[in-house]
Amino acid sequence: MKFKDFTELIICLVIPLSIGSISGFATSSAITNWYAGLIKPSFNPPNYLFAPVWTALYFLMGVSLYIISRSGSDELRSKAILVFFIQLFLNFWWSIFFFSFERPDVALAEIVLLWLSIVYMIYTFRKINSVAAYLQIPYLLWVSFAAVLNQSIWWLNR
Repeated sequence: MKFKDFTELIICLVIPLSIGSISGFATSSAITNWYAGLIKPSFNPPNYLFAPVWTALYFLMGVSLYIISRSGSDELRSKAILVFFIQLFLNFWWSIFFFSFERPDVALAEIVLLWLSIVYMIYTFRKINSVAAYLQIPYLLWVSFAAVLNQSIWWLNR
């Protein structure tokens, strides 16, 4: 691997990992305070599970971004990268709505948009590189679970 390629890979990994870190830092106090006091469904995972799962998912996002940045036609690649950043933007704001603003109702509406953007990202990535698309399946599954969890927490605490 050439230095330029390695540098691009690192940048592609750092982007989603940084957004996740900023989001986690911004919401950490709400997790130990507000979130701890909520009624949660029986299937709510333990808090220690979230950080490693999200780290792995952000890492996979970065790998996919790298693959896409190195593949496809300019127009399709540009569209796929735009879709990637839209879903990353929505990903960031879900945590802010849910934890910082303490609004699981707003977060529930927002996570639907996030889920749709992930589906569209996978669809767009698939046109360029199937591996990049398939690497996002765990992300889609986790956000699907998070949406059910979000809805359940909202319902139990309304």
